[in-house]
Amino acid sequence: MTVRTDTPNNQAEDVDARRSSTVELRALVKRFGRDVLAVSDVDLHIGRGELVTLLGPSGCGKTTILRIIAGLERPSEGTILLDDDDVTKLPAYLRDVTMVFQSYALFPHMSVFENVAYGLRVARVPQDEVKRRVAEGLDMVGLGHLGERSTTALSGGQQQRVALARSLVIQPRVLLFDEPLSNLDAKLRKRVRDDIRELQQRLGITSVYVTHDQEEALAISDRVVVIREGVIEQVGSPHELYSRPASRFVADFIGSANFLKGSYDGRIVDVLGYAVEHQQDLPHGPVTVMVRPEAVEFAREDEPGLAATYRSSAYLGPTTEYVFDVDGSELFATMSGGGLSEARRGDEVRLRLKPAGLSLLPPE
Repeated sequence: MTVRTDTPNNQAEDVDARRSSTVELRALVKRFGRDVLAVSDVDLHIGRGELVTLLGPSGCGKTTILRIIAGLERPSEGTILLDDDDVTKLPAYLRDVTMVFQSYALFPHMSVFENVAYGLRVARVPQDEVKRRVAEGLDMVGLGHLGERSTTALSGGQQQRVALARSLVIQPRVLLFDEPLSNLDAKLRKRVRDDIRELQQRLGITSVYVTHDQEEALAISDRVVVIREGVIEQVGSPHELYSRPASRFVADFIGSANFLKGSYDGRIVDVLGYAVEHQQDLPHGPVTVMVRPEAVEFAREDEPGLAATYRSSAYLGPTTEYVFDVDGSELFATMSGGGLSEARRGDEVRLRLKPAGLSLLPPE
């Protein structure tokens, strides 16, 4: 395994990145029995060296799609291509794809070194190459000094890194992650998440990542695929999904969002008599106005604003979270600073909506 780090942005030219493949899912369908349609007509292209996350609530079909790519499930209909190779009917062991599991799946009676070497030994790789590749794999994940240690003596984060190294030394065409951080505490989850992203970018390996955690998906992905009941709702970069969600479901699932009734004339959005300049490719007329909490601020005395009633606030140090009543609906806001220290429940205030934090959706 050749890892070069002398290129701009510290990214490798070759890991063998040449082995990384594109992934193409065409009209993918998966049924369980007669009544359960887990995946419905999914089309998706994943570029070479790209990290794409399948995101959605539990039971939406994302793990089923991952298992189909891995060869652990057979699709009811559709085609799976790695580059130009049709692997739809190939068993898992012939696909040259590896998966990092949620449960780590390490052998407790083996050392760290032997766990990482396991797949290479099954493939009958010569002993000298096994030693070299395992050593490189452990160095890549920062565990080069723990090769002889028992996996039972490792922390959760270290065990997940061993699982990652075991997958990397196989030099797969595609690396799959099945909710790999869900067993870690919040602080460790962030650190391992960042390590996985840095390593994936450096190695340039095509990766498909499954999670139900929207923050994790936004932080780690080149693109995110939002899935709902077996159907793709939207595909885009984290920024595209957050700033321009295609549906209320996506807006509500990717971060926090407020939804207000409004009207749109192609240039101005009117929300209860408060006008905001905004341009979006949407028919004129009634709309649902999505407002991110950080797009809400207090209006100055000399500017127009959205009439609201103060309900409550929670001081969180660098930010304060507010709850307002707007025309009978709750509006959530996140602002920097201490805010309305003397405000009382029921006080009338005026709010300003930042155009950059708005997105228009068809009316419900």
